[in-house]
Amino acid sequence: MTSYLIDINVWLALTWDLHPQHASASAWYAALNEQDGSSLLFCRLTMLGFLRLLTNRTVMGDSTVTLDNALNVYDQWIRDPRVDLASEPLGIDKQFRQALSPVSGQPATKAIADCYLVGFAAAARAHIVTLDKGLAGMAKRQKVSVALIRPV
Repeated sequence: MTSYLIDINVWLALTWDLHPQHASASAWYAALNEQDGSSLLFCRLTMLGFLRLLTNRTVMGDSTVTLDNALNVYDQWIRDPRVDLASEPLGIDKQFRQALSPVSGQPATKAIADCYLVGFAAAARAHIVTLDKGLAGMAKRQKVSVALIRPV
């Protein structure tokens, strides 16, 4: 069984048909074989980020939803038997700090969240699925398997 930790923007692209990467994310999702037991994971960070983006007018424009509606969208994903909200795995703190090591001497804004996802995936033995080349590179440097979704 393969576990995939899905990046916030991939969740958004899978959900929102106006997202510029909707077609490529949907093609990746459609290619998953339901019979192989793959699981798609939210972690608390990606769940919160997903809700934040769905309710953000700057991101969603006329597609912006209320928090109640965003929670309903999240609940629809969670009802899919292949999707789960994963608890923090044992060893996350060590893996997170290891991922932080290369950026520890720099100002770190986005890097903190990316390092958390890399650490989470490493501790959970999950693949990261992302649209972000920077996150993909960071994951590879930490020897975390990554699926970089590219535009179709």
